[in-house]
Amino acid sequence: MFKHQHPYVPFINNDTTKLIVGTLPPPRFSTGDLLEKDVDFCYGSYYNSLWLFIDKIHNLKLRFDNSQEAISERKQFLINHKIGVCDIVESCERSKIDASDLGMQNIVLRDLIGYLKQYTKVDTLLFTGGNSKNGPEFFFRKHLKEKGLKLELITNEIPRIHQFALNKRLIKTVSLTSASGSANRAIGSMPLYQQLKNSDSEFNTFDFRVMQYREFI
Repeated sequence: MFKHQHPYVPFINNDTTKLIVGTLPPPRFSTGDLLEKDVDFCYGSYYNSLWLFIDKIHNLKLRFDNSQEAISERKQFLINHKIGVCDIVESCERSKIDASDLGMQNIVLRDLIGYLKQYTKVDTLLFTGGNSKNGPEFFFRKHLKEKGLKLELITNEIPRIHQFALNKRLIKTVSLTSASGSANRAIGSMPLYQQLKNSDSEFNTFDFRVMQYREFI
């Protein structure tokens, strides 16, 4: 059984207002066997497009390689925009060494509510995926339940938005469409995507997520 430990501590500052919340990076980030275009930082996988979306939205011209400069560029963007990253899974075990959320066993969650109490300016959580089993929203709901809290639905349209109260402070959650390639099929079946695709044959799943993420990141 492979022990999959999250390789990065949460990236949060005292003035952070938004937190990006996923599960954990692919196992190669824990073992150090990075690909040439991977970046040794949160969401640094070459096969996860989050930083490609951010690069496109903000015209950053980011590097995509193993350099320290690539890490620094991403950290500086997050600091400038008061965005943090706090994935919800601290560790898990896997019988098969891959990045599948469904393949996680004996999962240990981070105390996200504890971080929210510590960093009091955070008012928005951006989940990199919906409420499917072992996704970030799924785990957060479980975490909330253990704390006697629950999400209240604000809008059921994608991306779904909820809120919850923490010590009289309202915190919003946004369930963004996953930045991984595995979400492309689900996007293709969405009525809004089909409508936009019919209007512009060159419109694709990358464009759809850039359009969605632009509102929140």
